[in-house]
Amino acid sequence: LTEDARAVLVEEEGEATDRDLRRFLILVIGKLILGTRGDPVGCRCLPLLEDLSSVGNYARGAALLAHLFDSLGTSSRETGVAGFFPLLQVWAYYHLPSLGRGVVRRRGAVPLLQRWRFCRDERSLRRQVTLIHDALNTVPFGHVQWTPYVGEDVATQPWVERGRPYFSRDIWLHCFNTVVPLHHRLVARTLGLHQAVVEFPTRQRSWERPGRSFRGIQQVTDWTVRVREQLDDWERRGKEVVSEAASDEDYFRAYAWKYGAQVYKGSRRPLDPEGRISSLKGILHSTIQQRDDLQAVVDQLRAELDRAQQMEQELRTALARTTTLEAKMAELRLRPEAAEVARWCQEAEAVARWQQEAAEATRWHQ
Repeated sequence: LTEDARAVLVEEEGEATDRDLRRFLILVIGKLILGTRGDPVGCRCLPLLEDLSSVGNYARGAALLAHLFDSLGTSSRETGVAGFFPLLQVWAYYHLPSLGRGVVRRRGAVPLLQRWRFCRDERSLRRQVTLIHDALNTVPFGHVQWTPYVGEDVATQPWVERGRPYFSRDIWLHCFNTVVPLHHRLVARTLGLHQAVVEFPTRQRSWERPGRSFRGIQQVTDWTVRVREQLDDWERRGKEVVSEAASDEDYFRAYAWKYGAQVYKGSRRPLDPEGRISSLKGILHSTIQQRDDLQAVVDQLRAELDRAQQMEQELRTALARTTTLEAKMAELRLRPEAAEVARWCQEAEAVARWQQEAAEATRWHQ
């Protein structure tokens, strides 16, 4: 952008060129890219333009993401969000063509926003919101993957090549006095990975908050101390996102269990039939998931009951075998005692016979 502006202002003198260039850049940065509401441009943008030679080295994409996330967090539920959101616009041009918001004009141009011409929607806000809801409900399954510059020619967009080491990673983003975490692992499906189950806080299970955005006071905050950990994370280029999930089924089941039965509490009116239908569909899907989960629990309990009954039968059989074995052992212990008694009887009979023979011999000698 700086090089193109200098080429246009080449006929002006050096100081005048720099001054006009600063005016133009502060308008683009402060009013469009990082603007919120109202006419004034924040004075905090001025230090960024002090050295024009370094303007092209700023990580503006990361700053824009931080500004986008921060603005989404303060959005209005009735009228929309404030700010300049080309990322959402480009995604809508590609994946929500039924809205008719963008018309292709320059195929193959980069950045991607240059390929489209914006079309203003003159319909009522309520009608636009309804169309957006309907369009989001028809987004194809695989369209959550958003890797816009994969396969594109990087020769004409060196900024993409410089930023590629930061892609698809968990990383802290910085925009002026705002620091925002980008947790790609919570949306792993956008990277073409399977989404693992996201833990929810409960009384029985501890839950570690993955990180929250925070702010500082521009004039008095020493950012090298206040966000030392986040700055080190940026220098390390964050953390690569990996997923060990084999499928998305567990994630969808957990999501439906947690949110499927909740009724939308936004700006819809209580008697909105489309909103009610959507809520009922969510309740139905959640009920189906709960039924499947409960059926799995019942099947598991039945299997455990069958195993318990089988173990009981095996114990009964083992007990019967033990009783029989004890009887046999008692019988075996009695057999030697009976043989001993029989021997004693035989010896007694022999002694009695000897005594009788001795008495008869005595009488015969007399």
